[in-house]
Amino acid sequence: MSDLPVELKYAASHEWVRLEGDGTAVIGITDHAQAALGDVVYVELPEEGADIDAGAEVAVVESVKAASDIYSPVTGAVIEINPVLEEQPEAINQSPYVDGWLFRVKLSNHNELDDMLDRDEYLLSIEED
Repeated sequence: MSDLPVELKYAASHEWVRLEGDGTAVIGITDHAQAALGDVVYVELPEEGADIDAGAEVAVVESVKAASDIYSPVTGAVIEINPVLEEQPEAINQSPYVDGWLFRVKLSNHNELDDMLDRDEYLLSIEED
């Protein structure tokens, strides 16, 4: 897990958040989560324009093993979904931090990021699993 990006914030539920310079945030699932799921075959994403709350179920990732609910780590409005995932859901397995992101949010409360885990805290949390 040495390739875990240090600039991201992490949720205990295995989602990550990358704050962009324009005040938006990109959301995805961690490498740990995609590895546990196995080969991803389908992704159900939130609608663009949807208002989402931190902690709410907002997406579903289905793999050959199971379906897993994805929880939003932040509150805001969905402004973009990853168009690649409709045709290539396996991008989550191949590149969870670059090509396999899920959706982009216009944040309502930047302070929520302060409650998230940094890289080292997330690594400790998955070692305890």
